[in-house]
Amino acid sequence: MSSSRSFVKRPSRASGTPTVADVAQRAGVSAMTVSRALNEPWRVREETRSAVMRAVDALRYVPNAAARRLAGSREIRFGLLLNDLGAGFLSAVLMGCMSAASRNHVQILMEDADASGDPLIGTANLIAAKVDGVILPPPLGEDARVIALLDGAKIPMVALTASMPDARTLAVHIDDDRAAEAMTRHLLSLGHRRIAFVGGAARSSASVQRLDGYRRALASAGIASDPGMVMEGDFTYPSGLEAAERLFASDQPPTAVFACNDDMAAAVIAVAHRLGLDVPADVAVCGFDDTVLATAIWPQLTTIRQPLVDMTKEAVSMLLEQVSTPGGLAADRRHRVFEYELIRRQSDAAPRRRPTHGLPETQS
Repeated sequence: MSSSRSFVKRPSRASGTPTVADVAQRAGVSAMTVSRALNEPWRVREETRSAVMRAVDALRYVPNAAARRLAGSREIRFGLLLNDLGAGFLSAVLMGCMSAASRNHVQILMEDADASGDPLIGTANLIAAKVDGVILPPPLGEDARVIALLDGAKIPMVALTASMPDARTLAVHIDDDRAAEAMTRHLLSLGHRRIAFVGGAARSSASVQRLDGYRRALASAGIASDPGMVMEGDFTYPSGLEAAERLFASDQPPTAVFACNDDMAAAVIAVAHRLGLDVPADVAVCGFDDTVLATAIWPQLTTIRQPLVDMTKEAVSMLLEQVSTPGGLAADRRHRVFEYELIRRQSDAAPRRRPTHGLPETQS
Protein backbone atom coordinates (compact mmCIF):
# COMPACT_ATOMS: atom_id res chain seq x y z
CA MET A 1 0.00 0.00 0.00
CA SER A 2 1.47 3.27 -0.99
CA SER A 3 1.26 6.25 1.25
CA SER A 4 1.07 9.81 0.18
CA ARG A 5 2.67 12.68 1.98
CA SER A 6 2.03 16.38 1.55
CA PHE A 7 5.01 18.64 1.46
CA VAL A 8 5.00 22.16 2.80
CA LYS A 9 7.47 24.58 1.38
CA ARG A 10 9.75 25.75 4.15
CA PRO A 11 11.41 29.15 4.30
CA SER A 12 14.66 29.17 2.41
CA ARG A 13 16.61 30.03 5.52
CA ALA A 14 16.69 26.28 6.17
CA SER A 15 19.25 26.17 3.39
CA GLY A 16 20.26 29.82 3.33
CA THR A 17 19.06 33.37 3.91
CA PRO A 18 15.29 34.11 3.96
CA THR A 19 14.02 36.01 0.94
CA VAL A 20 11.26 38.49 0.17
CA ALA A 21 9.24 35.56 -1.17
CA ASP A 22 9.50 33.82 2.20
CA VAL A 23 8.27 36.95 3.97
CA ALA A 24 5.43 37.33 1.48
CA GLN A 25 4.34 33.70 1.93
CA ARG A 26 4.31 33.97 5.72
CA ALA A 27 2.46 37.31 5.73
CA GLY A 28 -0.05 36.17 3.08
CA VAL A 29 0.73 39.03 0.72
CA SER A 30 2.58 39.54 -2.54
CA ALA A 31 6.31 40.14 -2.81
CA MET A 32 5.51 43.58 -4.21
CA THR A 33 3.52 44.41 -1.07
CA VAL A 34 6.44 43.30 1.11
CA SER A 35 8.74 45.56 -0.86
CA ARG A 36 6.39 48.50 -0.43
CA ALA A 37 5.90 47.83 3.28
CA LEU A 38 9.66 47.88 3.80
CA ASN A 39 10.62 50.70 1.47
CA GLU A 40 7.51 52.90 1.22
CA PRO A 41 5.46 52.09 4.35
CA TRP A 42 3.12 55.05 3.81
CA ARG A 43 1.74 53.29 0.71
CA VAL A 44 0.59 50.23 2.69
CA ARG A 45 -2.33 49.89 5.08
CA GLU A 46 -1.37 49.72 8.76
CA GLU A 47 -2.68 46.15 9.25
CA THR A 48 -0.84 44.93 6.15
CA ARG A 49 2.38 46.58 7.23
CA SER A 50 2.05 45.02 10.70
CA ALA A 51 1.59 41.56 9.16
CA VAL A 52 4.69 42.05 7.02
CA MET A 53 6.77 43.24 9.97
CA ARG A 54 5.67 40.25 12.06
CA ALA A 55 6.84 37.99 9.26
CA VAL A 56 10.12 39.91 8.98
CA ASP A 57 10.73 39.48 12.71
CA ALA A 58 9.77 35.79 12.73
CA LEU A 59 12.04 34.94 9.81
CA ARG A 60 14.79 37.35 10.87
CA TYR A 61 14.77 38.70 7.35
CA VAL A 62 17.39 41.35 6.61
CA PRO A 63 16.95 43.42 3.41
CA ASN A 64 19.91 43.38 1.07
CA ALA A 65 21.38 46.86 1.48
CA ALA A 66 23.81 46.33 -1.42
CA ALA A 67 20.93 45.54 -3.76
CA ARG A 68 19.16 48.69 -2.63
CA ARG A 69 22.20 50.78 -3.45
CA LEU A 70 22.55 49.14 -6.86
CA ALA A 71 18.92 49.94 -7.50
CA GLY A 72 19.77 53.58 -7.00
CA SER A 73 17.89 54.16 -3.75
CA ARG A 74 19.41 56.92 -1.63
CA GLU A 75 19.59 56.61 2.10
CA ILE A 76 17.39 59.20 3.75
CA ARG A 77 18.77 61.06 6.75
CA PHE A 78 16.66 62.62 9.49
CA GLY A 79 17.87 64.84 12.30
CA LEU A 80 16.80 64.44 15.92
CA LEU A 81 17.21 67.61 17.96
CA LEU A 82 17.53 66.64 21.62
CA ASN A 83 17.19 68.54 24.86
CA ASP A 84 16.67 67.70 28.53
CA LEU A 85 13.58 65.57 28.11
CA GLY A 86 13.96 63.51 31.26
CA ALA A 87 15.49 60.05 31.21
CA GLY A 88 12.25 58.15 30.62
CA PHE A 89 11.00 60.36 27.80
CA LEU A 90 14.40 60.40 26.10
CA SER A 91 14.66 56.62 26.27
CA ALA A 92 11.25 56.19 24.60
CA VAL A 93 12.05 58.70 21.84
CA LEU A 94 15.39 57.05 21.08
CA MET A 95 13.81 53.58 21.02
CA GLY A 96 11.12 54.76 18.61
CA CYS A 97 13.64 56.50 16.35
CA MET A 98 16.05 53.59 16.18
CA SER A 99 13.31 51.03 15.54
CA ALA A 100 11.68 53.06 12.75
CA ALA A 101 15.02 54.03 11.25
CA SER A 102 16.21 50.43 11.11
CA ARG A 103 13.04 49.16 9.47
CA ASN A 104 12.83 52.00 6.97
CA HIS A 105 16.55 52.28 6.17
CA VAL A 106 16.77 55.80 7.52
CA GLN A 107 19.86 57.28 9.13
CA ILE A 108 19.30 59.34 12.29
CA LEU A 109 21.65 62.23 13.08
CA MET A 110 21.39 63.54 16.64
CA GLU A 111 22.19 67.02 17.86
CA ASP A 112 22.16 68.12 21.51
CA ALA A 113 20.24 71.38 21.67
CA ASP A 114 21.39 71.93 25.26
CA ALA A 115 25.12 71.50 24.61
CA SER A 116 25.58 75.14 23.58
CA GLY A 117 22.61 76.54 25.45
CA ASP A 118 21.11 77.67 22.13
CA PRO A 119 18.95 75.24 20.13
CA LEU A 120 19.56 77.27 16.99
CA ILE A 121 23.17 76.05 16.89
CA GLY A 122 22.09 72.41 16.89
CA THR A 123 19.43 73.23 14.30
CA ALA A 124 22.00 74.94 12.08
CA ASN A 125 24.28 71.89 12.39
CA LEU A 126 21.50 69.62 11.12
CA ILE A 127 20.80 71.98 8.22
CA ALA A 128 24.52 71.99 7.35
CA ALA A 129 24.47 68.17 7.41
CA LYS A 130 21.76 68.34 4.71
CA VAL A 131 19.25 66.20 6.56
CA ASP A 132 15.98 65.43 4.78
CA GLY A 133 13.79 66.16 7.79
CA VAL A 134 13.97 66.88 11.53
CA ILE A 135 12.20 65.37 14.54
CA LEU A 136 11.52 67.95 17.26
CA PRO A 137 10.77 66.68 20.79
CA PRO A 138 9.11 69.09 23.24
CA PRO A 139 9.38 71.99 23.66
CA LEU A 140 11.53 72.41 20.54
CA GLY A 141 8.57 71.51 18.33
CA GLU A 142 7.02 74.83 19.40
CA ASP A 143 10.13 76.98 19.38
CA ALA A 144 9.32 79.68 16.80
CA ARG A 145 13.01 80.35 16.11
CA VAL A 146 13.81 76.68 15.41
CA ILE A 147 10.73 76.29 13.21
CA ALA A 148 11.53 79.45 11.26
CA LEU A 149 15.13 78.34 10.67
CA LEU A 150 14.10 74.91 9.36
CA ASP A 151 11.24 76.35 7.33
CA GLY A 152 13.61 78.84 5.73
CA ALA A 153 15.91 75.96 4.76
CA LYS A 154 12.84 74.12 3.36
CA ILE A 155 13.42 71.14 5.65
CA PRO A 156 10.23 69.40 6.82
CA MET A 157 9.84 68.80 10.53
CA VAL A 158 7.58 66.88 12.87
CA ALA A 159 6.74 68.02 16.41
CA LEU A 160 6.37 65.34 19.07
CA THR A 161 3.66 65.81 21.74
CA ALA A 162 2.78 69.36 20.66
CA SER A 163 -0.93 69.83 21.43
CA MET A 164 -1.15 73.10 19.48
CA PRO A 165 1.45 72.67 16.72
CA ASP A 166 2.64 75.33 14.33
CA ALA A 167 0.99 75.15 10.90
CA ARG A 168 4.41 74.61 9.32
CA THR A 169 5.06 71.36 11.18
CA LEU A 170 3.76 67.83 11.08
CA ALA A 171 2.63 66.73 14.53
CA VAL A 172 2.08 63.62 16.63
CA HIS A 173 0.31 63.99 19.98
CA ILE A 174 -2.51 62.85 22.25
CA ASP A 175 -5.46 64.84 23.59
CA ASP A 176 -3.57 66.25 26.58
CA ASP A 177 -6.53 68.28 27.80
CA ARG A 178 -8.85 65.27 28.05
CA ALA A 179 -6.13 63.04 29.47
CA ALA A 180 -5.41 65.46 32.32
CA GLU A 181 -9.12 65.87 32.96
CA ALA A 182 -9.45 62.08 33.19
CA MET A 183 -6.63 61.80 35.74
CA THR A 184 -8.04 64.64 37.87
CA ARG A 185 -11.51 63.10 37.77
CA HIS A 186 -9.95 59.81 38.88
CA LEU A 187 -8.43 61.48 41.95
CA LEU A 188 -11.72 63.22 42.67
CA SER A 189 -13.53 59.88 42.48
CA LEU A 190 -11.21 58.55 45.20
CA GLY A 191 -12.34 61.37 47.49
CA HIS A 192 -9.52 63.88 47.07
CA ARG A 193 -10.42 67.55 47.14
CA ARG A 194 -7.05 69.25 47.63
CA ILE A 195 -5.35 68.14 44.42
CA ALA A 196 -2.13 69.88 43.45
CA PHE A 197 -0.84 70.20 39.90
CA VAL A 198 2.84 70.37 38.91
CA GLY A 199 3.08 71.77 35.39
CA GLY A 200 5.76 71.43 32.77
CA ALA A 201 7.50 74.18 30.87
CA ALA A 202 5.26 77.23 30.46
CA ARG A 203 6.09 77.39 26.74
CA SER A 204 4.83 73.83 26.19
CA SER A 205 1.32 73.61 24.76
CA ALA A 206 1.00 70.11 26.22
CA SER A 207 1.55 71.51 29.70
CA VAL A 208 -0.97 74.30 29.07
CA GLN A 209 -3.55 71.80 27.84
CA ARG A 210 -3.00 69.54 30.85
CA LEU A 211 -3.50 72.45 33.22
CA ASP A 212 -6.74 73.30 31.40
CA GLY A 213 -7.96 69.73 31.80
CA TYR A 214 -7.08 69.71 35.51
CA ARG A 215 -8.94 72.96 36.10
CA ARG A 216 -12.00 71.87 34.14
CA ALA A 217 -12.28 68.65 36.17
CA LEU A 218 -12.13 70.63 39.42
CA ALA A 219 -14.73 73.10 38.16
CA SER A 220 -17.04 70.24 37.17
CA ALA A 221 -16.80 68.98 40.75
CA GLY A 222 -17.62 72.44 42.12
CA ILE A 223 -14.08 73.02 43.42
CA ALA A 224 -12.39 76.37 42.86
CA SER A 225 -8.84 76.16 41.55
CA ASP A 226 -6.41 77.24 44.31
CA PRO A 227 -3.38 79.10 42.88
CA GLY A 228 -1.33 77.73 45.79
CA MET A 229 -1.98 74.22 44.51
CA VAL A 230 -0.52 74.90 41.04
CA MET A 231 3.27 74.77 40.71
CA GLU A 232 5.28 75.45 37.58
CA GLY A 233 8.00 72.95 36.74
CA ASP A 234 9.96 72.29 33.56
CA PHE A 235 9.50 68.52 33.11
CA THR A 236 12.76 67.78 34.98
CA TYR A 237 13.31 65.85 38.22
CA PRO A 238 14.88 68.84 40.03
CA SER A 239 11.88 71.03 39.21
CA GLY A 240 9.64 68.32 40.69
CA LEU A 241 11.70 68.33 43.89
CA GLU A 242 11.33 72.10 44.24
CA ALA A 243 7.58 72.00 43.57
CA ALA A 244 7.05 69.21 46.12
CA GLU A 245 9.02 71.06 48.80
CA ARG A 246 6.78 74.08 48.38
CA LEU A 247 3.55 72.06 48.32
CA PHE A 248 4.31 70.02 51.43
CA ALA A 249 5.46 73.13 53.33
CA SER A 250 2.02 74.68 52.84
CA ASP A 251 -0.27 75.21 55.83
CA GLN A 252 -2.84 73.24 53.87
CA PRO A 253 -0.86 70.61 51.93
CA PRO A 254 -2.49 68.56 49.18
CA THR A 255 -3.80 65.06 49.68
CA ALA A 256 -2.96 64.29 46.04
CA VAL A 257 -0.41 65.59 43.54
CA PHE A 258 -0.80 65.27 39.77
CA ALA A 259 2.51 65.95 38.03
CA CYS A 260 2.81 66.76 34.33
CA ASN A 261 5.30 63.94 33.68
CA ASP A 262 6.71 60.86 35.39
CA ASP A 263 10.07 62.46 36.23
CA MET A 264 8.43 65.20 38.29
CA ALA A 265 6.01 62.71 39.88
CA ALA A 266 8.98 60.54 40.94
CA ALA A 267 10.54 63.63 42.51
CA VAL A 268 7.34 64.33 44.45
CA ILE A 269 7.37 60.78 45.80
CA ALA A 270 11.03 61.15 46.83
CA VAL A 271 10.26 64.32 48.82
CA ALA A 272 7.22 62.68 50.42
CA HIS A 273 9.37 59.74 51.56
CA ARG A 274 12.00 62.09 52.99
CA LEU A 275 9.31 63.92 54.98
CA GLY A 276 7.99 60.63 56.37
CA LEU A 277 4.75 60.75 54.38
CA ASP A 278 3.24 57.49 53.24
CA VAL A 279 2.47 57.27 49.51
CA PRO A 280 -0.42 56.80 48.84
CA ALA A 281 -1.98 56.80 52.35
CA ASP A 282 -0.89 60.34 53.24
CA VAL A 283 -0.58 61.69 49.72
CA ALA A 284 -1.49 60.17 46.36
CA VAL A 285 0.92 60.93 43.51
CA CYS A 286 0.18 60.52 39.80
CA GLY A 287 2.23 61.24 36.70
CA PHE A 288 2.02 61.46 32.94
CA ASP A 289 3.67 59.56 30.03
CA ASP A 290 4.10 56.03 31.49
CA THR A 291 7.83 55.91 30.79
CA VAL A 292 10.09 53.16 32.15
CA LEU A 293 10.53 55.26 35.29
CA ALA A 294 6.89 54.69 36.25
CA THR A 295 7.58 51.06 37.17
CA ALA A 296 11.17 51.57 38.37
CA ILE A 297 10.23 53.45 41.56
CA TRP A 298 8.32 52.52 44.70
CA PRO A 299 5.42 52.67 44.83
CA GLN A 300 4.91 52.15 41.13
CA LEU A 301 3.29 55.16 39.54
CA THR A 302 -0.30 55.67 38.49
CA THR A 303 0.03 57.65 35.29
CA ILE A 304 -1.39 58.58 31.90
CA ARG A 305 0.10 56.43 29.17
CA GLN A 306 0.90 58.12 25.91
CA PRO A 307 2.57 55.57 23.60
CA LEU A 308 5.79 57.53 23.08
CA VAL A 309 7.67 54.76 21.26
CA ASP A 310 4.84 54.28 18.75
CA MET A 311 4.35 58.03 18.44
CA THR A 312 8.02 58.49 17.58
CA LYS A 313 7.84 55.68 15.02
CA GLU A 314 4.86 57.45 13.47
CA ALA A 315 6.82 60.71 13.41
CA VAL A 316 9.55 59.01 11.35
CA SER A 317 6.95 57.48 9.00
CA MET A 318 5.22 60.83 8.52
CA LEU A 319 8.51 62.49 7.63
CA LEU A 320 9.26 59.69 5.17
CA GLU A 321 5.94 60.22 3.45
CA GLN A 322 6.38 63.98 3.49
CA VAL A 323 9.76 63.86 1.74
CA SER A 324 8.81 61.06 -0.66
CA THR A 325 5.39 62.23 -1.82
CA PRO A 326 5.07 64.98 -4.45
CA GLY A 327 3.47 67.90 -2.69
CA GLY A 328 3.90 66.27 0.72
CA LEU A 329 1.21 65.02 3.06
CA ALA A 330 -2.36 66.11 2.54
CA ALA A 331 -3.63 68.67 5.04
CA ASP A 332 -5.84 66.13 6.84
CA ARG A 333 -2.87 63.80 7.38
CA ARG A 334 -0.38 66.29 8.79
CA HIS A 335 -1.47 65.72 12.40
CA ARG A 336 -1.86 62.33 14.09
CA VAL A 337 -3.65 62.01 17.43
CA PHE A 338 -2.94 58.85 19.44
CA GLU A 339 -5.12 57.38 22.17
CA TYR A 340 -4.13 57.77 25.82
CA GLU A 341 -4.82 55.40 28.72
CA LEU A 342 -5.01 55.90 32.49
CA ILE A 343 -2.78 53.25 34.06
CA ARG A 344 -3.49 52.66 37.73
CA ARG A 345 -0.72 51.24 39.92
CA GLN A 346 0.17 51.65 43.62
CA SER A 347 0.78 55.39 44.06
CA ASP A 348 -2.84 56.46 44.45
CA ALA A 349 -5.57 55.68 46.99
CA ALA A 350 -8.42 57.34 48.84
CA PRO A 351 -7.27 60.03 51.29
CA ARG A 352 -6.54 58.90 54.82
CA ARG A 353 -9.26 60.01 57.24
CA ARG A 354 -7.06 61.63 59.86
CA PRO A 355 -5.77 65.13 60.61
CA THR A 356 -2.69 66.16 58.62
CA HIS A 357 -0.54 69.11 59.67
CA GLY A 358 -3.34 70.38 61.90
CA LEU A 359 -5.99 70.17 59.18
CA PRO A 360 -9.46 68.80 59.87
CA GLU A 361 -10.09 65.27 58.71
CA THR A 362 -10.33 64.80 54.94
CA GLN A 363 -13.82 63.92 53.85
CA SER A 364 -14.11 61.27 51.14
